[in-house]
Amino acid sequence: MAELKFRNELIGNKAAGLSSECGCSISPVAEEEKPRWITGTVSAGKGLVYRVSTDLTNTDLWEHIRCRISAFRENYTVKPGLYAVGEPDKNSEVLVSANYKLSFDHLRKELKGISAWILVLDTKGINVWCAAGKGTFGTDELVKRIALARLHEVVDHRNIIVPQLGAPGVSAYRVRRAAGFKVLYGPVYAKDIPAYVAAGRKATPEMRAVRFTTTDRLVLTPMEINPAMKKYYPWYSVAILIFFGLQPAGIMFKGAVMGGLPFLGLGLISVFAGGFLTPLLLPWVPSRSFAVKGWLVGLISVMLTSNIFRLFEQSNGLLLFFVYLLFPMASSYIALQFTGSTTFTGMSGVKKELKISVPVYILSAAASLILLVIYKTGHWGTP
Repeated sequence: MAELKFRNELIGNKAAGLSSECGCSISPVAEEEKPRWITGTVSAGKGLVYRVSTDLTNTDLWEHIRCRISAFRENYTVKPGLYAVGEPDKNSEVLVSANYKLSFDHLRKELKGISAWILVLDTKGINVWCAAGKGTFGTDELVKRIALARLHEVVDHRNIIVPQLGAPGVSAYRVRRAAGFKVLYGPVYAKDIPAYVAAGRKATPEMRAVRFTTTDRLVLTPMEINPAMKKYYPWYSVAILIFFGLQPAGIMFKGAVMGGLPFLGLGLISVFAGGFLTPLLLPWVPSRSFAVKGWLVGLISVMLTSNIFRLFEQSNGLLLFFVYLLFPMASSYIALQFTGSTTFTGMSGVKKELKISVPVYILSAAASLILLVIYKTGHWGTP
């Protein structure tokens, strides 16, 4: 195998030049460029790897918040390769993680007091479960990283622990055949790893259970609300204001504000219903379909809002039809995006639901537009 050339790269928050592509050797780097979670180096076979801290700093915690509520998570990554926790040797466990730094941080934090190796796969900054579904946390990538890290020189055993949620993307048989390492599927949650290792790599039923509590769901809601508010709502607001302000003589500010405000409010209600209320009430809303759940929550939210604030007591019937057609569907669409954040659904189920829902969304949007055009032209024709 030809000698690999190693290079420094800034990762995650651009804080450090880290290990090489293979992670088995490192190049000198200015101390001020290293992130605080790197605490030194450890011998690994014929090279060195970085040792990482098991303590999370305030900076780490603030970054975790940012990646929950903003697009910061899209570039929140760790350089793929091999890392060390504690003082690992040739008998220490090898644990696999994604290069999404939030996943990496959760793992290293739970390894406090343990000496182990962490093999980070290049999942393009995606967490383990989602990356397993997309194929980036997969057999080929794992085999590649084992080879690049020269793992057979680092440890004497031939066992590697993969997170249980990464199992859909990793074929244990193919990994053993191609790389010579036996894949052991560890617990669902990183906090159970110490007990799992202490028990001789045996997982209890509790360690295999996937829980998705109210807190778990609420933590994820900003990931659905933010894209809706940034990508769709501004364009929707502009379109609504122009529509209600548009008159034969031009665009009238008063008409735009007075006519458009109720619809701007209902747009916010739809985002809130689909991105927050539906995940919050997920186990209790009827139907297994996320699209149907979102539609039901959106419909009830629109009805309650309209009645409480008496938005359309004297409104045109076409506008009412538009309201009850578009806004529950918008809530449904946003709720459907949450399937990418939950372990309640599988890839086949998501594909099936998308196949049915997307045409319905397109037809509903088209029908809503037609209703608005009919209303507007009729309104202009009214003396």
